[in-house]
Amino acid sequence: MPPLPNAQLAHFGFHVRDLDAMIAFYEKALGLVVTDVGDYYMGGRIAFLSRDPAEHHQIVLASGRADDGSMKLINQISFKVASLEDLKAYYDWLVPLRVDDMKPRNHGNAWSIYFRDPEGNRIEIYTPTPWYVGQPFGDALDLTLTADDIRALTDARVKADASAMPIAQWSAQLQARIARGGAAP
Repeated sequence: MPPLPNAQLAHFGFHVRDLDAMIAFYEKALGLVVTDVGDYYMGGRIAFLSRDPAEHHQIVLASGRADDGSMKLINQISFKVASLEDLKAYYDWLVPLRVDDMKPRNHGNAWSIYFRDPEGNRIEIYTPTPWYVGQPFGDALDLTLTADDIRALTDARVKADASAMPIAQWSAQLQARIARGGAAP
């Protein structure tokens, strides 16, 4: 088996009790800016925050954390790879390992593989796409397709969404918001 591509720790996701309070805290304490917020496909609401115009999110906050401790604090631990080809290499590596709950997803702005470690913590390996699309957004992703086919399918799917734009345009808009202290356009 060839060596695995480099994967760098990129962001964390947390389950939270009070989404609005947590958003306010991270905005005020760390200067993060909300990049997207919406209904979460796993239930509740989800918010994405960043202070880096090159990163859609550095922290993910997902509502629904119960006071009784029945839900893990960590929503996900995410590792970034350089390319779709690297993501496909990870997929090829993980399939024979039979990792638990593996779910490849197309977020429009990223291609991801989600899976669980032996204690049930959710891990994400992802790579960004050249597009921005409002989040949350997610379709099943077939990583057995060629990289070119995945790019073409994603391009068509993203262009059908009203929020879509090239990532460079979105990054420039986020940079301007960060400079204004997070104020919406």
